Amino acid sequence: MSGEQLINPEIVNLSKQISSFIKGKLKLITTLFLLGLVIGIPLTHYIVDWLLDTGLLPSDVEIIVLTPVEFIMIQVRVGAYFGIGLAIFGLILIGSWKSSFTKKVPTPGVTVLLSAIFSLSLAGLGLLYSWKILTPFMLDYLAQDAQSVGISTTWRLSSFVGFIVSLCIASVIGFQSPLITILSIKSGAVNRETLQAYRRHIWFGTFVLGAAFSPPDPLSLFLVSIPIILLFEAAIVWDYFMAGRQNATD
Repeated sequence: MSGEQLINPEIVNLSKQISSFIKGKLKLITTLFLLGLVIGIPLTHYIVDWLLDTGLLPSDVEIIVLTPVEFIMIQVRVGAYFGIGLAIFGLILIGSWKSSFTKKVPTPGVTVLLSAIFSLSLAGLGLLYSWKILTPFMLDYLAQDAQSVGISTTWRLSSFVGFIVSLCIASVIGFQSPLITILSIKSGAVNRETLQAYRRHIWFGTFVLGAAFSPPDPLSLFLVSIPIILLFEAAIVWDYFMAGRQNATD
């Protein structure tokens, strides 16, 4: 049996649609990424100063800068994260517009506006989760873990800033999962039953993507990925009840 026969044709078709969609919007993605890079790099200085003054740094932890190039690398990293976030936001709006035409919505502009508001709201929730829960817990955990084995708690500036920014961007992007799920179903790209059948694969993919954006430790990967999976499952449940409600009215 060939590999293609082992995979649901809908999943293969969805993968091809996603690949084609991204390739078709490559210029837009590049433009938005560069725009985010240009915006993020000048803001890095203010972000670093603000992070150092927020009180997130655990007690008995010292921040050091080893090389002058370190801050330049922080600027590039923060700018890249801004670019990635802006590109994903643009793709969500385009996906919402296409979904409106697929469902023959009479006012696609309203749908796009609602998607933008929903996306920004989810981003805000992700940022709140990262800032209020995830980041303080992880910083305190890492500091105590190092102190328990007698390791000096001296952190590089790039590690400290990169750790916080990575957690924030991972949460902001990950919290878009319910909107992306709903748009995928409404556009007809995939149905709910297929997503339910392949939920384990989606969960695994979530951990892989979480590893790409979150810091390289198992605990932060787990704390980043689990809320994303729960939001994905919530979107599936919401679509199920909305479909049942629509069938009842029909």
